[in-house]
Amino acid sequence: MANSKQQKKRVGITARQRFENLRYRSSVKTLTKRLRSAVDEGEAAKIEAEHKQLVQLIDRAAARGAMHQNAAARKKSQAARLAADKR
Repeated sequence: MANSKQQKKRVGITARQRFENLRYRSSVKTLTKRLRSAVDEGEAAKIEAEHKQLVQLIDRAAARGAMHQNAAARKKSQAARLAADKR
């Protein structure tokens, strides 16, 4: 329980940060699913576009601290392998 004014501010700040991090992680999952469906369809241009968008978002999430650097590297590697299978 927050006792001081500053503690109450920090509670609000951390709540906002938590939701922003959740948004990044959720978006990464969504874009990964889009990449998988593009691979299933087999359209090379769509695969390339989805892969590029996913990598950019992963890099942004890692830079902002929403995702650990190693987790970001792992997800980028998985995406590259997935995209390379059907190009």
